[in-house]
Amino acid sequence: MSDSVPDLDQRRRRLLFRATHRGTHELDLLIGGFVSSRLLAFTAEELTTIERLLELPEPDLAEWLTRRQAVPPELDHPLLQAMIAAGGK
Repeated sequence: MSDSVPDLDQRRRRLLFRATHRGTHELDLLIGGFVSSRLLAFTAEELTTIERLLELPEPDLAEWLTRRQAVPPELDHPLLQAMIAAGGK
């Protein structure tokens, strides 16, 4: 069964809130900026991936997004790499 537009819209709203209310100002800017600039283009699969990324611990995300530590291979994903690249601009 595919996601309907209202379901995707609701997921997008929830994702934007979660991405901009991480708990630290730095992550709110890094993750929230990435998500808000691409929100309407995300597919259902990409929304699922980002939702899973947002479940990762704050300290780990901060280390990876600021390039202080490499992303572990088992968690490396093109969307996470895009988020890291977007934060460096």
